[in-house]
Amino acid sequence: MPAGPEIQPGPYVLDTHALFAFLQQEPGIDLVAALIERAAVDVTLNLSLINFGEIAYITERERGPDQSAQILEDIRRLPIILREVSETRVLDAARVKARYAVSYADAFAIALAQELSAIVVSGDPEFKTAREIVSVLWVELD
Repeated sequence: MPAGPEIQPGPYVLDTHALFAFLQQEPGIDLVAALIERAAVDVTLNLSLINFGEIAYITERERGPDQSAQILEDIRRLPIILREVSETRVLDAARVKARYAVSYADAFAIALAQELSAIVVSGDPEFKTAREIVSVLWVELD
């Protein structure tokens, strides 16, 4: 099995794709699990409340409200800082959305990563369009 990407100490912003990989035991789970394990040592994991909401609506749409509530509770138990949304971040995300072909939720992950000088963790190819403004630690894509 080839070695995965090296995890550097510092702040990371998880996007929806990365959390689903972990919670649903999909490709990329090992990388996200390693980050979660390191969160107690030298890594800070962050999640925008907008991405938290995206997880909620996707799960409710696909699996119903009970499963959505369970997934959100599972996330709350992880060593992840849920980041509230400020007016500044809303406007920063709007600028990202206006300039790059990313979803609105992804624009919030990017804006949060810029604000924290963090690396985004994702497997979503949309982030490739914004690689000039944000670093990405890629979750394995199959």
